[in-house]
Amino acid sequence: MKQFDTLSLSTQGSALIVTVNQPKSLNALAKEVVNDLEAFLDWFQGTGFAYRGVILTGAGEKSFVAGANIVQLREMDPEAALAYGRQMHAVTERLEKLQVPVIAAVNGFALGGGCELALACDFIYASESASFGQPEVNLGLVPGFGGMVRLPRRVGNAMARELIFTGRRIKAAEALRIGLANRVVPAGELIDQAVAAIEEVAKVAPTAVANAKNALMDMDGLNTHDALLVEADSFQQAFKTADSVEGRAAFVEKRAPQFPGN
Repeated sequence: MKQFDTLSLSTQGSALIVTVNQPKSLNALAKEVVNDLEAFLDWFQGTGFAYRGVILTGAGEKSFVAGANIVQLREMDPEAALAYGRQMHAVTERLEKLQVPVIAAVNGFALGGGCELALACDFIYASESASFGQPEVNLGLVPGFGGMVRLPRRVGNAMARELIFTGRRIKAAEALRIGLANRVVPAGELIDQAVAAIEEVAKVAPTAVANAKNALMDMDGLNTHDALLVEADSFQQAFKTADSVEGRAAFVEKRAPQFPGN
């Protein structure tokens, strides 16, 4: 399996677990971590459906990803900051466009860039000790890794404004209540429950999941009429896949489908 300096990869069942492995810095998004995330995405593109889902988490018990590396931020001029933000925009866009589901397994602090990284995942499972926030205003900054785009879409415009304007940190229970987290579980069960979700996905047609994921992204922000056009096209494309042929045949023949993944 591919090796990275700041990321650790492992497998559990059908899931690939990607761990940001910089616990001394609370897994902050230093430039080296961002570069490794880019390299990971390059590598993962060539794996097809070898893994039916990705679980993104952080090393240690304190932090998922604590945010940007503030020491590095302090040395940046506006041009360097723009490049850094655009690099993370590219990472988060590529992450959310992976053809398999991505679960953020938030095991501690998900602050600033860490919250933004989690928001780029399809959904978020959080440990009971997890906390979330966009505290950039405390540094005289604003969210720059997608938080001002994705947070309102996840929790609604008014709640996102409150969190961004105050820089307030919220606990896992509140994250669940406002729709930021999908599930809150004991810390010792976090990865196992994320893996269990991927195993559910592994039972169904991989091309159908990829198709639905692409369509949901494409219709985001569209009016109802235009979104229905996207759905109709997605529905038509599904009928062109071998997975669809197998799924329909298996249903009629009353047997378990064996999806070929194309």
